[in-house]
Amino acid sequence: MTKSETMANGDAAWLGMEDPTNLMMVAGVMTFASPLDMAHLHAILSHRWLKFDRFRQRVVFPRLPLGNYGWEEDPTFDLNAHLHHVALPGSGDKATLQAMVGDLLSTPLDFSKPLWQIHIIDNYKGGTAVFFRIHHAIADGLSLAAVLLSLTDLTELAPWPEPEPAKAQQPPSGGVMGMWMRQAKGALNTAVHLGSRLFEEGRETLVNPARVRELAQQGASSAQTALRMALRSPDPDTLFRGVLGVRKAVAWSNPLPLADIKAIKTVMGGGVNDVVITAVAGGLRRYLLGKGQPVGGLSFRVVLPVNIRSKEEMMTLGNKFGLVFLELPVGEADVVERLAVVRERLAELKQSPEAVLSFGMLQAMGLTPAEMQAQMAKMWGGQITAVLTNLPGPPIPLYLAGQAIDHIMVWEPQLGRTGLSLSIISYAGQVYIGITTDAGLVPDPDLILDGVYAEYEEMMALAAQAG
Repeated sequence: MTKSETMANGDAAWLGMEDPTNLMMVAGVMTFASPLDMAHLHAILSHRWLKFDRFRQRVVFPRLPLGNYGWEEDPTFDLNAHLHHVALPGSGDKATLQAMVGDLLSTPLDFSKPLWQIHIIDNYKGGTAVFFRIHHAIADGLSLAAVLLSLTDLTELAPWPEPEPAKAQQPPSGGVMGMWMRQAKGALNTAVHLGSRLFEEGRETLVNPARVRELAQQGASSAQTALRMALRSPDPDTLFRGVLGVRKAVAWSNPLPLADIKAIKTVMGGGVNDVVITAVAGGLRRYLLGKGQPVGGLSFRVVLPVNIRSKEEMMTLGNKFGLVFLELPVGEADVVERLAVVRERLAELKQSPEAVLSFGMLQAMGLTPAEMQAQMAKMWGGQITAVLTNLPGPPIPLYLAGQAIDHIMVWEPQLGRTGLSLSIISYAGQVYIGITTDAGLVPDPDLILDGVYAEYEEMMALAAQAG
């Protein structure tokens, strides 16, 4: 008999929010200067990726309107059915890869199989790109980032993975870092020391999970916050909002040195998050102005997923995050003043119980019929203009299948009827910004990044003058 289990409510909510115009997929891309050894990659996926039972399980749909979703072992599971080896056409440049990623983000996963796929894409600048996409019901962005990193090594000389006596739902004791430490034992003591700071160095947590839970237990404050969340007015109309289509457009930035961003914050105040979000808000402002849309006094909301896992839960799959709503001061032309406003508003969110309350709402959504889930997603989607994800990445270079990873990017899907998703991730001393848009509303997300670069250069010039 096929092994099955009930799906957690918070995971089921993302199935109910699936829509052809906004597929609920978390995605990531890694790029490499040289081609990958396919046999080596296959071995890594067999012994590290498939450690997680969820990647061998498919969704069981409820037979009754109020029944539970579930997971069951796919009796015909074949790793190769989830791996697609393709090549970029023509020159294989960044624009061509971005177009392919946009097409894949517009294509639904096969619900008759476990809900994930990996594309190994050759001919990218003479090397390879690996594109991962998994359904949000399996994991959120932080979980996917942790799983992706569990595939990696600290050196190109790391031995191939070997079978273990027993399967484990979670990584071995010590999580991803413990795995790295065992792989690197002996010759890589210095690298291990650096790697052990994966989630510490350069990380600025928006909300302390313990503090959020404490705030959420304050009944009156929580009730007021929940009421305010439900009664928020719709966001103002801009080019970023409108009727959605199926096709997505994707762009990600050139690397921005983390040291430069830290230099900016040292002079101008705030933290790394404050500086990067300020530059993103400026990029959105410049885009609207370039399209002839007035921005005077304009603010709109972005929703930020916030981890509420404990340290012990950091390497688990599933969805354990809440949402906080940030008003972006897009109408503020002065970058110094905009940074001050962003810093103040983020500081206020650190004292808000919104994250845990919204997590509870997502759990409740998983218990409701699909029609009600769609209405709740529509409500939230009407209150925001974009999703903004900020993921901490490793501070040191990593290797996959013997090749150094040049760049990493991870995206969360848009929420409800939202047409804009923004992602920020750090890796090996660099910061990357990714953008996914509804192609009918914003066909040219690279222009937003051009505006972000201009804001970044302006802040760098001001920091240099002050220094």
